[in-house]
Amino acid sequence: MIVKNCKLTNFRSHDYFELSCWKETTMLSGENGSGKTSILEAIYEAMRGKSFRAVDKEIIKRGADFYRVELEYKDGEKTTVVYEKDGKKYFLVGDKKAARLPQKYRYPVVLFEPDDLNLINSSPSHRRDYFDRYFGQLSDTYSTTVSKYNKALRQRNELLKSTFISRDAMFSWNIILSRLGVEIWRSREKLVASINEELTKVYQSIAGNDDEVVIKLKADPCGRTESDYLGELEKGFEKDKVLSHTSFGVHRDNYEFWFNNRLADGSASRGEVRSIVVALKFIEADMILKTVGKAPVVLLDDVFSELDEMRQKALVYNFKKNQVIITSVNAVEDIETS
Repeated sequence: MIVKNCKLTNFRSHDYFELSCWKETTMLSGENGSGKTSILEAIYEAMRGKSFRAVDKEIIKRGADFYRVELEYKDGEKTTVVYEKDGKKYFLVGDKKAARLPQKYRYPVVLFEPDDLNLINSSPSHRRDYFDRYFGQLSDTYSTTVSKYNKALRQRNELLKSTFISRDAMFSWNIILSRLGVEIWRSREKLVASINEELTKVYQSIAGNDDEVVIKLKADPCGRTESDYLGELEKGFEKDKVLSHTSFGVHRDNYEFWFNNRLADGSASRGEVRSIVVALKFIEADMILKTVGKAPVVLLDDVFSELDEMRQKALVYNFKKNQVIITSVNAVEDIETS
């Protein structure tokens, strides 16, 4: 057990709520709209430093002056998150106050939401966000690089909206995007290759067949060196001015799932798609353990109702060494016997 206790105050619909975890597996049951997901959201925020659902002003309970999350770990360490309605937010950790959750106080989390089951047929931007969050837990450098890239991209896009903007004024931003973009692309390609080493094997262990699954990172081949990346940005200047945004770069990358040498979106059945996503979650937890040296806490948000018995059992078996916190509409007496 890693998480021992979590207290919420003025967090979404909760005036006050306290969760005590006494086992490796904790079940939260209740009707839709009762605030179950909000509890997972609060735990995630205290462990990772930000919500997986929304910005702070959308989280604070209507009419309240603040929200507060207090998370206590089994070893006695505590993390407190406070957000005030004037926009101030801070974390209390290790007897210190910080505007952001320090990296050493962040704990890895594998989050499984019902919407993740639609990952394969979702939009490219949704898949990019998914894998950026995935890879960010494996590498602090990756998260920092993506954040810097997105900030530089916003600056370049703002300049493109200006009436009188020259190529020379754009050059410094092109240099920054080229350096960061190539670094992101190389990291993505390496991490996707690591997933692919295990994906088919793990998928087959769930589905009980010999189907093959591969993720392909679809990126423009012209941007694989900094000089090539820079050249593409400069070549697209006039086009970008008309569009008022940057049309080339890793912010347009896509992740495609291939099933038996065909695009999974359209060729894989609903059950096959779900097995692929479940396999991806198992690999994520394993990669985190091997890379970070910590077994992640697993948050399962009402996904059991979306999976058949075979995949439910696979989840229980593969996450038996992790602390698991589950929400469900239907109460389950003993999840370990599912």
